[in-house]
Amino acid sequence: MEGSVRHDGPGIGGDGGVAVQERPGGDPTRARAETPVLGVAGAPVRTLPVTADPGPLGLAAFAATTFMLSMFNSGLMGASGEPIVFGMALFVGGIAQLLAGQWEFRTGNTFGAVAFTSYGAFWLSFWAFEQFYADSVTNATVLNHALGLYLITWGIFTTYMWVASLRVSVAVMIVFALLATTFLVLGVGHAATDTGLVKLGGYIGIATAIAAWYASFAAVTNDTFGRTLLPVKELKPEK
Repeated sequence: MEGSVRHDGPGIGGDGGVAVQERPGGDPTRARAETPVLGVAGAPVRTLPVTADPGPLGLAAFAATTFMLSMFNSGLMGASGEPIVFGMALFVGGIAQLLAGQWEFRTGNTFGAVAFTSYGAFWLSFWAFEQFYADSVTNATVLNHALGLYLITWGIFTTYMWVASLRVSVAVMIVFALLATTFLVLGVGHAATDTGLVKLGGYIGIATAIAAWYASFAAVTNDTFGRTLLPVKELKPEK
């Protein structure tokens, strides 16, 4: 059910209230907020329209790019076609997700802002490395060790974001658990030059993409229909 709660605070010429509208089964990471526009003393306080939820966009962009790259990591697609991922990494996984992260800052959702901005930057850095720097690392062993370090670093970040996701929703928690595993398995696989582990990381990455697609699908569908059609099992923060 959709409802609203009003939080009052100090303001200039008004109560400075911000109307917060709970999303009916939409993006489980946040509630939408109307931003107050404060007038001079005695003037009415008006609010701007509720901001649309950028979460489904960020999740969809992440899922699509992760799915494509994971198809190649798993060996289900031939390595010669891998350059198709780079355009996705730049525009979809990178720019679209980075924008979603900036819009999450606007809504006051710290978790979504940090996640989407960070993973948008991840895909942009991946694209930049492949386009401008990969050819300068001529030693294959050194390249694998460097990729292992890069991926393990993101695995560490994703692990602590997974801890934060335990107060978001079951759907989002599953995404981050799978993603952390994907990064760590791929990182160790590259560092150890173990193609079997890299392929395993690819399969886990496919599962990660499917979970993220579901979370995006649930958020946009539930929000559009105004009721919960696809459950995400919200995990409320402790009071």
